[in-house]
Amino acid sequence: MGEHLHRFTMKFSPTDSNEFAIACDRPRTVLEAIKSTENYSKKMRKCADENIVIQLGKEDKASIVATHFPCTCIREGESLIISCEPEIVEAAKDQLYNPIQSRDKYSVFYIDREGGLYTKQKKLFRNTAVKQFKYLVVYGEKGMTVKEALIRDGRFIDDLGVFELSDNDNPSCLTEYTQKVDILDQKEFKIRLPRSKRTSDEKQQENSGASNGSYKCDRTPVLDVVKQKGISVQTAVAKADSNNTAEIYEKLRQQFPALKEWMEKRFPEKSYQTALNLKKENFGKIQHSFSEVHRVRKLLKLGDSVCKVVVEDVSEGTGFVLFDNFILTNAHLFKGCVEGQKLMEGTEVSVFFNYEDPMPYTNYSYFQLADSYICYSEGELDYAVLELKPEGQKFNQPAQTKQIKVPPGLLKIFGPMPPNGEACLIGHPAGGLKKMDPTCIIEKEKREQAVSDHLHPHKDSLFIVHSISHLLKKQGIDNIMMGGSRAENVATYNTFMYHGSSGSPVFDAHARVFGLHTAGYTYGFPNHTESVIEFAQPLLTIFKHFVSKLKETRDEKLLKRVEKEAKGNPHLKRVFSCMGTCTDVPADSDELSADSDEPMQTE
Repeated sequence: MGEHLHRFTMKFSPTDSNEFAIACDRPRTVLEAIKSTENYSKKMRKCADENIVIQLGKEDKASIVATHFPCTCIREGESLIISCEPEIVEAAKDQLYNPIQSRDKYSVFYIDREGGLYTKQKKLFRNTAVKQFKYLVVYGEKGMTVKEALIRDGRFIDDLGVFELSDNDNPSCLTEYTQKVDILDQKEFKIRLPRSKRTSDEKQQENSGASNGSYKCDRTPVLDVVKQKGISVQTAVAKADSNNTAEIYEKLRQQFPALKEWMEKRFPEKSYQTALNLKKENFGKIQHSFSEVHRVRKLLKLGDSVCKVVVEDVSEGTGFVLFDNFILTNAHLFKGCVEGQKLMEGTEVSVFFNYEDPMPYTNYSYFQLADSYICYSEGELDYAVLELKPEGQKFNQPAQTKQIKVPPGLLKIFGPMPPNGEACLIGHPAGGLKKMDPTCIIEKEKREQAVSDHLHPHKDSLFIVHSISHLLKKQGIDNIMMGGSRAENVATYNTFMYHGSSGSPVFDAHARVFGLHTAGYTYGFPNHTESVIEFAQPLLTIFKHFVSKLKETRDEKLLKRVEKEAKGNPHLKRVFSCMGTCTDVPADSDELSADSDEPMQTE
């Protein structure tokens, strides 16, 4: 986040004498950055987001950007001028916003307010108010087509149809709407639509219909509309006043043959309804297990060991006590703050326990790190072990007499990763109060179907399905699918606990902790993020790696302490007995199966 920091200014009218500085400290949209100021809520409280116009630069009526324009594409020290129109300028419906990326991932180009050849008198924009500016600044992720960028922009009309961009410097140089935006960066264009022509056949049909005194419904306009990439079936039907959706669907299937094959594979016959029934059945199981009071009471007690981890000015996450004053969390919380296996000097980390009650009834305690000791991740493993100072401080009680100790550790109840069944996460989503989320493990064979079921509500908008699928692949979702590099090494599930919950413990139905909640695969709509599937790393694999590191560094004192803590747990004892002789410790071949209800032995 520190690397991203840049500054720009904002005014609420060209004549406004006051200019407000905005320190943008994280990747987000321009509007999100602007809304971080108190003056925005005072000046623009009556203006809806879709009515906002954002001028780029101080040059009079030069260019405007969309509200979702990436802040990373705003130059250092740039000026913005905000205004409000009485009518909608930018449609938000069905717009898909990918996470904001660095400037080099985008191509930014300029669309002239005046149309090109055959287009000067045609409507191009939702609101003609934008034509008071010379250019509309458009952006697209590299790899996106021109058509997709303009559809996503929201300021252009829905039915641009087939068009070309003519280069302002060389009007005879045309770029088709199917081309990638990569080649357009910093160039200026006019939109050029096809010349309107009516064929002799159309005229003959029209004359024939008029002479017969009858009206014949011509479905060609519907088919023309659905030929446009990114137009939903509902939009096509509405525009053509036709109910012949079968023919429209067929045209869409012809446009996206690979997507058609994918959809048919994912949703054969009544597979979606079958999946819904299965989800209801699984939900019933979750209700059964986690409605039993003794399980809930046990989980709440174990939840005392769960903590909120704050890396000052970097990130927030979750962790839990391993043993003594050592906690386990995700390594990615410390990205950019580590040298070798040590935290950089000056990195401030605070750990909060009992962060459960809303203000003003807070009763939490907080701890600082004992030193910069950290066992960092390697390869696909993503974990960190931190040592806390043995005594903490109660919030707002500087003169306390009672010493605050770290809660009991969970290492003793580590268990194998179950292939299916119920699970429960305890953590601090969004850095907020501690929460609990019962869920169900998604078997590895059913992960693809689970993703498909999640996308099913968007099935009528193939552009959205295609965009989401592309985004998930970029995030590496194929790695956890059958045949992927991590398919066998993670537990997957659905949970609302993703942002800020990294490092949460994942419990099975018998209150054994088996996983470290690590990440998920997400996509975003305006002001809303959806998660498709999340995953946890198996704790036995992490434990094995941690022990091997202690052996490498010859930390005999800590190694003996870990071995003593592991006594009575057959899964952990197996790791110690195999170290140096075994090449792997299968999580499902331990002495206790994941389905066993036999309690763990403890000292």
